[in-house]
Amino acid sequence: MKRRLCREYIEEIERLERSIRELEEEIIELRMQLKLKVDEANRLAIENASLRHKLEMMERREKRLVEFLKKMKVPLIYIDEEQFEDVDVDLSLDSKE
Repeated sequence: MKRRLCREYIEEIERLERSIRELEEEIIELRMQLKLKVDEANRLAIENASLRHKLEMMERREKRLVEFLKKMKVPLIYIDEEQFEDVDVDLSLDSKE
């Protein structure tokens, strides 16, 4: 009876040890996945900051160019592209001339 109980306990201990090893491996895998996600988030944040900076620089350049053209008294026409729809134009008649 003692041997049988001891064998059952030993088998249960071995099963628990295997479960612990599997959980440890899963924790390692999850840590690696988390590190990859953090790295990706950091790369995206850096890229976002870079693109924001480029956008700010382009906006400043556009503003300086408009100011320069105004000083030079060049006529300017501002078009808000969002208010216009794309229109298909048939230029076949013009090309015959």
